[in-house]
Amino acid sequence: MTAVAKALHAHPGIAIRMPNGGMSDEQFYQLCMLNPELRIERTIDKYILIMPPTNSDTGNRNAELLVDVGTWNRKMKSGKIFDSSTGFKFPNGSERSPDVAWIRNDRWEAIPAEQRQRFAPIAPDFVAEIRSGDQSVDYLKDKMEEYMACGCRLAWLIDPKGRKTWVYYENGDIQTISFDASLNGGDVMPGFELRLADIFEEK
Repeated sequence: MTAVAKALHAHPGIAIRMPNGGMSDEQFYQLCMLNPELRIERTIDKYILIMPPTNSDTGNRNAELLVDVGTWNRKMKSGKIFDSSTGFKFPNGSERSPDVAWIRNDRWEAIPAEQRQRFAPIAPDFVAEIRSGDQSVDYLKDKMEEYMACGCRLAWLIDPKGRKTWVYYENGDIQTISFDASLNGGDVMPGFELRLADIFEEK
């Protein structure tokens, strides 16, 4: 399946192939700023993915998870948390917006202030993606593999329909965890633990 086919299958929006190597970083940034109502990403092969705002059900789930990560982070004061409207420029050249992201303080503070005002050039330590009903699991798994290849240390692919989470570790391991079992942040986010069955109601 081509990158465009994957994108179209995975999202309710559209995938656009740009000519002559695609947009410059500045042009892509300006496109995003001119269309704040859209969630726009750019893949490693320079396809522009344009998605409408998330549906209300998925937005609620994103917020519930962000609250838990934020509560833990406020207690630990060890990093910065980011919601799904935040763009990051990954080392492979793609620009992505994970549903939830967390970056250790020392890594965040090492980024020049002017770069933080744009799409910070960094792979978060932790990312989470929550599958919407119309998204392809295979495409999202490819996305998680990209996150890990770019330097993320822990990633969760959460599937509310299947009531399970694929957990990706920096050593290459992947585990499947039921919503009824506890997830934890391991060495990346020490002390962070939750059970998704407690915050995601079964539909």
